Amino acid sequence: MRTSNTLRRAALALLTTGTLALAPTALADTGHHASHDQAWRGAWAASPQSATAPFGPNWSQQGFDDHTVRQVVRVTAAGTRARIELTNRYGTGPLRITGATVARTAEGSAVEPGSVRTLRFGHRPSVTIPAGETFLSDAVNLPVEAFEQLTVTLYLADPTGPATFHSFSSATSYRAAGDHRADLSGTAFRETSSSWYFLSGVEVTGGRDTARRDGIVTFGDSITDGVGSTTDTDNRYPDELAEHLAATGRSRAVLNHGIAGNEVVNDTTWAGEKAVARFRKDVLTEKGVSTVILLEGINDIGGSGPTFPGGPTPEVSVNQLIEGHRTLIRQAHAKGLKVVGATLTPIKGSFYDTPVNEAKREAFNTWVRTSGAYDAVVDFDRAVADPADPDRILPAYDSGDHLHPGDAGYTAMAEALDLDEL
Repeated sequence: MRTSNTLRRAALALLTTGTLALAPTALADTGHHASHDQAWRGAWAASPQSATAPFGPNWSQQGFDDHTVRQVVRVTAAGTRARIELTNRYGTGPLRITGATVARTAEGSAVEPGSVRTLRFGHRPSVTIPAGETFLSDAVNLPVEAFEQLTVTLYLADPTGPATFHSFSSATSYRAAGDHRADLSGTAFRETSSSWYFLSGVEVTGGRDTARRDGIVTFGDSITDGVGSTTDTDNRYPDELAEHLAATGRSRAVLNHGIAGNEVVNDTTWAGEKAVARFRKDVLTEKGVSTVILLEGINDIGGSGPTFPGGPTPEVSVNQLIEGHRTLIRQAHAKGLKVVGATLTPIKGSFYDTPVNEAKREAFNTWVRTSGAYDAVVDFDRAVADPADPDRILPAYDSGDHLHPGDAGYTAMAEALDLDEL
């Protein structure tokens, strides 16, 4: 929805403008050893994946060597201080971040003058993250409002090896040779990618909303990830949900932990660890959240067919898929999270469309609607289905592949959620 631009302009008007030059601004509570984690809450997130390129080239497999990477994200929570989360979860060796900055986004790869903040890590300008680990930067003074875009710039002087990344960002990232972390202009950033690299979170604290612990995690596959939405417009269904909440006076942080191609009970070579394994790492570590929306299973149903990227995965029965969801529900409840279950959206006319797959989808959706296993249910299936052909996505909501919604479809999904049940 283009309303995101209106909200962004309104948010920018509320910002406290600063004129701090590029300089260290780390505060006493450092990222890795923060003593007041209860005050922090997630403002943006992306689930990490191992290096892969199933649909065309990206920068993950080769990694980086004397490169600066600039990445733009939109936060959904406000604060007076911010910090970022960097991950080397799937790295083959230590990852050295030579230096990093965060700034307000101007246009493309350019950043706003006066907003650039040098990031530090345990009061140091650089950090080495061991393979398999994640690290939080120190806090910086950077007032932000919900729906504001931030640009995170990483300088990687040494060879990184294969990069932990998030494949489908529906956003443009930028790369330049050499050290350009302090650049205001984007002229040096001549290469682009549609993925995020090493960056897995932005957290905020301070301001009027510090005590709020009511964030929402959206968890799932490509339909949560936003495949089919327009690049650089923040029109994924979680984005639309955050905007819908704000428009109705119920602003809450919404964090997107979808991975395109992900399955509930099968690991894949290109779409992340199975949901029942990654849920603990991706969802249960998030700060300041109270609710998780589960929309996943269509790749378990369709992944055993010959069209699945990376080759077929083992066939999954409806009962196995249900047990996978029950496992996720148990994990969430053990952490005190409310769980909203979602029906699987239509597949007629898509590469997943077979009589067997449709029968599984319908059986699973019946269980979602009637089992009582969740704290609440949202019927995304009916929200985007064509009333004249309920097994097919309404043409106006279809991105074109008959599997993924487009921008209008994602808006319809967000509006299908009962805000009183979140």
